[in-house]
Amino acid sequence: MSLTHLGQPSALPASPEAAVLDYVPNPRTGRPYLVRFTAPEFTSLCPVTGQPDFAHLVIDYAPGATIVESKSLKLFLGAFRNHAAFHEDCTVGIGERLVAEMAPLWLRIGGYWYPRGGIPIDVFWQSGAPPEGLWLPDQGVPSYRGRG
Repeated sequence: MSLTHLGQPSALPASPEAAVLDYVPNPRTGRPYLVRFTAPEFTSLCPVTGQPDFAHLVIDYAPGATIVESKSLKLFLGAFRNHAAFHEDCTVGIGERLVAEMAPLWLRIGGYWYPRGGIPIDVFWQSGAPPEGLWLPDQGVPSYRGRG
């Protein structure tokens, strides 16, 4: 197993497309379980104004043969800082890339975006039906009322 980032200095990728995601073998194959990553300070740029947009992302997945290495995921998400895209594109694109590369049993992502033009935009995507018997806790992000 060759890891690109873990145990060595890594610069923030120039773009999400340039980011390298590392995967390691799932240590608990044969049973569905849930892994959750929360990024409460996710940032991207508005593709129209160039102003920063902020979101609270919650990524839940049931691993297949591999799990995503967290440092590489952090760098991938950080690469959106200078990436101009609409909320829907960022949220769904993150989920689709993880599914395409990692091939989890199931994945869902919730993008809880802070208001733009006075309207919060929440974006939800999942790869399909969750495995039977998988515990699915609530993502724990309330509807917008001055999130903090």
